[in-house]
Amino acid sequence: MRTSFAIALLATAALGLATPAAAVMNTQANVAAAVADANRPADDVKRDADRKPADMLAFTGVKPGDKVADLIPGGGYFSRLFSAAVGEKGAVYAYMPSEFAKFSKSPLPATGSHPDPKRPNITFLTAPMNDFATPEKLDVVWTSQNYHDLHDSFAAPTDVAKVNKAIFDALKPGGVYIVLDHAAADGSGLTATDTLHRIDAATVRKEVEAAGFKYAGSLDVLRNPADPRTANVFDKSIRGHTDQFVFKFIKPGKAGGVPKMPKKK
Repeated sequence: MRTSFAIALLATAALGLATPAAAVMNTQANVAAAVADANRPADDVKRDADRKPADMLAFTGVKPGDKVADLIPGGGYFSRLFSAAVGEKGAVYAYMPSEFAKFSKSPLPATGSHPDPKRPNITFLTAPMNDFATPEKLDVVWTSQNYHDLHDSFAAPTDVAKVNKAIFDALKPGGVYIVLDHAAADGSGLTATDTLHRIDAATVRKEVEAAGFKYAGSLDVLRNPADPRTANVFDKSIRGHTDQFVFKFIKPGKAGGVPKMPKKK
């Protein structure tokens, strides 16, 4: 999608973690609170039936305190949700590639700025897509309905292999990379990315795994077998109801950072 970026974030209190069981409970609570927050923009809430945000956030495993990148955030729908889900101790980096920024209908925030002073856990970043980087290591990189655009001429000189490797490097060991996009016909590869704004799911998996990621499963709540996958995603006959895949990839390695030193005998 090529939408302008308009951030209005959700305030939320940080949630503490204690035991593994508590972590699971808090993860569920933070997702529920992010979706149910009464301060979410009305236009966002109207889109929930089609976008299923509770399922999406739960699939990422996002926790309070996590560091998240919303890659090509569009209008900020998921940036706002992640902002609430990670809480005041977390961080969300809304990364708008300069190749996409030119489509914005209004001036963009300065890179490194916090567009809404009431919600300082979101930082806006803009730079060439090939230069993707964040100020700190990440727990989650999320991109929604835009991966296919990385292959299109307007995004040149984007190198998708380089981008996926940069995402891999930006994540902590055990970090999660989520790709949500409109499905093209099986076996169609990249032929529909610019014409229909769709991409073959198998091609996405192959490209991301080539960067070193391990495939960790898919979420099927946005699949629509009634979509013939032959129409442009903006066509009125299918808009908002396209067949969409959601893939989870993991950066190999144990989450949690530095290993413990062996005890002295």
